[in-house]
Amino acid sequence: QVQLVESGGGSVQAGGSLRLSCVASGYSVDHNCMGWFRQAPTKEREGVAAICTGNGITYYADSVKGRFTISQDNAKNTVYLQMDSLKPEDTAMYYCAAGGTVVAGYILRGYFGYWGQGTQVTVSS
Repeated sequence: QVQLVESGGGSVQAGGSLRLSCVASGYSVDHNCMGWFRQAPTKEREGVAAICTGNGITYYADSVKGRFTISQDNAKNTVYLQMDSLKPEDTAMYYCAAGGTVVAGYILRGYFGYWGQGTQVTVSS
């Protein structure tokens, strides 16, 4: 049984930083692509970042490029999302996802098979 457990969310002021962690069990993070998504109230869930072991490439949504960094520690079977220079518009529930594929550079919800329960990030101005 695949389980993804996120942690590291919280409340921070604009310009601050947070690091999210996603610990996987029943699934190896060095298979296919791992991703981070977020969903704000009344909005669709959007892909934020992904890392694909097969080609070692990372992908980012335009809205977070240069501010967020995805990484993974295979020994700990954990994926991280370092979020710097946070903005109020980054406020959302953040979800870890596994077993995915990035399509033409796009991180799409329908291409990931496993999901965590989410961790809330709130950025105040």
